[in-house]
Amino acid sequence: KFRMPTAENLVPIRIDIEVDGQRFKDAFTWNPNDPDSEVVNFAKRTVKDLKLPATFVTHISQSVQTQLAEFRSFEGQEMPSKEKIVPLKLDLRVNNTIIRDQFLWDINNFESDPEEFARIFCKDMDISDPEIGPAIAFAIREQLYELAVQSASTARESRLAKKGRRAENITNSKSTGSALDLFKLFGRQGSISRKTKEWYLYEPIIDILSNEEVEVLDAREERNAR
Repeated sequence: KFRMPTAENLVPIRIDIEVDGQRFKDAFTWNPNDPDSEVVNFAKRTVKDLKLPATFVTHISQSVQTQLAEFRSFEGQEMPSKEKIVPLKLDLRVNNTIIRDQFLWDINNFESDPEEFARIFCKDMDISDPEIGPAIAFAIREQLYELAVQSASTARESRLAKKGRRAENITNSKSTGSALDLFKLFGRQGSISRKTKEWYLYEPIIDILSNEEVEVLDAREERNAR
């Protein structure tokens, strides 16, 4: 049945809220089995810790609950059980560090651990910033979630088609992104053997930006957000 294709069934939650000129952005994972009352408690603690206006409590709670409801709407649906190897991509900026990488992942391996992968990655690449590991793990979980939704939707569409129903009546996931594009490209079982001419694609790249470069990127992202 549908769940995150990882050892821990944690849902990636992303928040980007602006109220009265103040903006709150965050990304974290959430256990969908936790009681809904914990969402409100989390929102209250966040607002208190960050000294945000009280109106943020409602907005944060609603954002988390909406994303959890979307995840729960897929629970109970069947997922294909055969092995499916897909490439995942990292293209992140955390503080003054840019991380780019690409690697293969079995999206039907329910024992996989994105957090452990991130810890090993940071150790191997000698990354000391404590915020980078969680960002890498979250990016992996986000892509796995998109792929799991797409997989469940495809399986549902196939079942309904066999029953003679029209494809137009099927509600597909609204999730989009590079992970789904890769899923379409590598939807069938892939090979873990990499072609020599593709080796450079799988080399991790770590760039350290100067303070001036970070300020330019921050300003650009702020303009795009507005």
